[in-house]
Amino acid sequence: MEWITLILTVCIVIISFRLLFGKRSHPNAPPCIRGWIPWFGAAFEFGKAPLHFIQQARAKYGPVFTVVAAGKRLTFVTLNEDFRAFFTSKDVDFEQAVQEAVHNTASISKDCFYKTHPTCATVIKGRLTPGNTAMLSVHLCEEFNDHLENLGSEGSGQLNEIIKYTVMSNLLGRCNSPNNALTRQEFLEKFTTYDEGFEYGSQLPDMFLKCVTATTLLQHLATAISDKYLPNYGLLLLWASLANAIPVSERFSAITQYLSMFNIVLVCLLCIQDKEKTKVTLDDLQHMPYVKWCIMEAIRLRAPGAITRKVVRPLKLQNYVIPPGDLLMLSPYWAHRNPKYFPDPEDFKPERWEKADLEKNVHLEGFVAFGGGKNQCPGRWYAVMELHMFVALILYKFEFTPLDPVPKPSPLHLVGTQQPDGPCTVRYKHR
Repeated sequence: MEWITLILTVCIVIISFRLLFGKRSHPNAPPCIRGWIPWFGAAFEFGKAPLHFIQQARAKYGPVFTVVAAGKRLTFVTLNEDFRAFFTSKDVDFEQAVQEAVHNTASISKDCFYKTHPTCATVIKGRLTPGNTAMLSVHLCEEFNDHLENLGSEGSGQLNEIIKYTVMSNLLGRCNSPNNALTRQEFLEKFTTYDEGFEYGSQLPDMFLKCVTATTLLQHLATAISDKYLPNYGLLLLWASLANAIPVSERFSAITQYLSMFNIVLVCLLCIQDKEKTKVTLDDLQHMPYVKWCIMEAIRLRAPGAITRKVVRPLKLQNYVIPPGDLLMLSPYWAHRNPKYFPDPEDFKPERWEKADLEKNVHLEGFVAFGGGKNQCPGRWYAVMELHMFVALILYKFEFTPLDPVPKPSPLHLVGTQQPDGPCTVRYKHR
């Protein structure tokens, strides 16, 4: 009887809550998916496969809709004509949207974040401009060469693991990278655990903080951040670099096994001038435009599930008014599957990027993988150059044989580029 009474009480509370608070917060608010459990809302349905949920909600409710999940209101905008407001409106704020997530995953206090984020963004943006990539490329090539040689003459493994250690070691630098196989494996395992739980608030392992005494960009961050949170910022930079570069590199490398591997490898073999030292210069990369097209196409297909801003004042979109407090959400993943801008959007077609002026850093219309406005990814030019160089080097040095089909992107992730939905085992052999 006690259980029956408890269940009836819970049902009455839920029904009462919905009757009292179930109405729209504004008469012109977008359609709202509330679920039936107070506070949790539609969190369970949304969390099963967020990307699929977004697509289905748009088909049912239209281009602007709100999802109540875990005490938050997520309002999605899906029309390209509304993207400008998302990126540039003074009624939305980037820092307020991400502050809680930064605190949950990197333990950076609210006051410190608001104080140091503008300075950090300026430092990173200033160091990673297109003009500075030439100075950084020489050191980058040396690091990649060293770490690729550590793979040995032949072997096999998960493609993402092979890529992960090389890119990770490049960011940390020689003096900070794990220096033996056991430590390296432990670092990779802990980073993988942190990465997989990042959007759910996973915490930085202690061994990560000990690594960030670093050089290059992290040194410049040290001049801007003079408090105890410097290692935490450094590891956020590490996550941003690895979590996005690895799936893109894997997607590109895996697809080349099945599509145009011969042509891409031939381009790399012909364009790398210093074959004895395998030195790849920016001039060499400029002679490999097709490789860059492939990278941009991989980025398009593996774009983030969602990026966010916080609405700070009533925001008008379409015929709706988005109330303050909502998290405004935009999905680059689905924006890049709009056939108006990307015909045959699910197909890997590097040739579509021939229309872009990548030499002048002009992307295709509708491409939003790096965000937009003043909070656009400050490392985007360096990231593309890094991927371009890494792909050129690894395909020049090694022959790859796929042992698994190319995995599809997982529908489970909103944060960062999309992870593979299955294994991608390869066998490699030094050329």
